[in-house]
Amino acid sequence: MTATETKRRRPTRGRKLIIAAIVVIGLLVAADFALAAAGEYQVAQKMREKFGLSEDPSVRINGFPFLTQAIAGDYRDIEISATGVPVRDQLRDLEIRANLHHTRIGLSDLLAGDTRGAKIDQVRGSVKIKANDLNRLVNQVTPFTDMAIEPDNRTEPPAGQKPDPTVAAVKLSGNTKVAGRTIRITAYGTVSLVNGQVMIGMNDVELDDMALEGLDAVLGVVRQALSVTIDPGTLPFTVTPTAVRVESGAFTVEGAINDIPLDGGGK
Repeated sequence: MTATETKRRRPTRGRKLIIAAIVVIGLLVAADFALAAAGEYQVAQKMREKFGLSEDPSVRINGFPFLTQAIAGDYRDIEISATGVPVRDQLRDLEIRANLHHTRIGLSDLLAGDTRGAKIDQVRGSVKIKANDLNRLVNQVTPFTDMAIEPDNRTEPPAGQKPDPTVAAVKLSGNTKVAGRTIRITAYGTVSLVNGQVMIGMNDVELDDMALEGLDAVLGVVRQALSVTIDPGTLPFTVTPTAVRVESGAFTVEGAINDIPLDGGGK
């Protein structure tokens, strides 16, 4: 074999090695995703039963590669979410979410759905109450449509004062009918977390027609209608609510709990 032929064959062998490495890596990545999907399915089945859901919740085991977490038996962040969850007759469209930080369970037990020995270092859970559920509650007092929830950013805490996580400023708006006329209402107040319940209190109410006849009576009815108490039910994994947030379109109640079994603690 001549030197020229040897030089021609070396690049070919190099290309084959590169192709083989790419194929192996691709197979490993595919296997990693397949194992993760199998683990997510088992967690979804358990959480469906735990939360009493009609469908499997969305489950995502975050972090890549999955296999290194599986070998260690320590899953850094399992994210669980479900929408359209009802609570008694009061709420119909809750969104629940839980992040399980450092769930400790062996791979064989996880894939077999045997979570009896699984432990979680920390769970952060939340329940989101949306505007359509608030609109439904308000309608029990006075008819409202197009209810909107927004943070009230007009005021901020004094400099150096730490905000209270259990109280948030809120702006509510919607339409109602007065004497056959559609009136646009905007109200400002607070959302407070009291004993696990969301209490809404309105301070200022504005109408798009402040010259309306019987204005004081209308303002009083609106203030009463919008000042409601909402029981969002139990947070995932019986997390104790410690904070409430207002965002566009919803209130979110959230909290955290440490060192609990995956199968324990009720919802």
